[in-house]
Amino acid sequence: MRAIQLMKPKEFPELREVPMPEPGPGQILLKITAAGLCHSDIAVMESYAVLNNYTLPMTLGHECCGTIVDAGNGVKSQVTIGENVMVYGPWGCGRCRNCAMGYENYCYNAVEMNITPPGLGHDGGCAEYMLVDQARFCIPIGNLDPVHAVPLTDAALTPYHALQHSRAKLDANSVAVVLGVGGLGHIAIQLIKHLTPAEVIAIDISDDHLKLAEQVGADFCLTSNQEAVDKVREITHGYGAEVVFDFVGNQATIDLGAQMTRVLGDWNIVGIGGGLAKVGFGATPYECQVNSPYWGTRADLYDVVALAQRGVIDIHTEQYSLDEGVEAYHRLYEGKVMGRAVLVP
Repeated sequence: MRAIQLMKPKEFPELREVPMPEPGPGQILLKITAAGLCHSDIAVMESYAVLNNYTLPMTLGHECCGTIVDAGNGVKSQVTIGENVMVYGPWGCGRCRNCAMGYENYCYNAVEMNITPPGLGHDGGCAEYMLVDQARFCIPIGNLDPVHAVPLTDAALTPYHALQHSRAKLDANSVAVVLGVGGLGHIAIQLIKHLTPAEVIAIDISDDHLKLAEQVGADFCLTSNQEAVDKVREITHGYGAEVVFDFVGNQATIDLGAQMTRVLGDWNIVGIGGGLAKVGFGATPYECQVNSPYWGTRADLYDVVALAQRGVIDIHTEQYSLDEGVEAYHRLYEGKVMGRAVLVP
């Protein structure tokens, strides 16, 4: 079968012929129907593969949808051959206290037991087929189109989880700032507008991305620079935003976010752009909570799927064939993708 694999760190992946996987005990074999491309994949290429000692070559892709076509011993009775599913990405041990509470994304034992997400430690979904290690990681998508469903597994799940943490602060008199209107940010705007009465200020360096922000419901759209801080202060009567969501996380956006959050506000740094926040007395507003949420729970993902089935989430996608996958990664790296890039094998 064909797969897009990272061969060496600090290089773009390659489209290769690889052996067809066979499900072992407890495993499920999916025929991939869609795979989303994420900026985390770029981080894997640039540094994460080395920092986390990933075994290469490795098939990329942690946003995965597919059809169940086979299953190994011990799990065949738990799944339905022919069912269309998405893959919950942050796999956990299922036995530690965090996993027992539903927080497999914060599994205590994952590192020690070498449990990694697909495409972020072992072979993912940018291929014609992939293996899933547990039946519980296969989430039914019903009649959702896989191309529009696959970004739900990260691009929607991650902002939904972050929003759940700060939702109580977003009342009718509140303002939320969304820094970065990419794959996650444009969905975050829709979630905030649907689940809260807050106003949303979208901030990005790209005029095209700001047009997308306006299209999906942002109340204000600002170019990402120091002037945006003054404009946020003006919109919020000098106080700053109740909640700031940073879906970029580089030093420039972190420096802006620190100046946009009000006293008693929430500052959610979601993006993995490598920036570092200065936190402490005098560096952040009084009682400002600084959070670094990671992905989301399986329960969150079921919620996100339900919202998509109700038509609440309008995910903007660019569709590519597997043959065009490497080119799609180049476009993602260059910031040319609008919304989410999705591969269809």
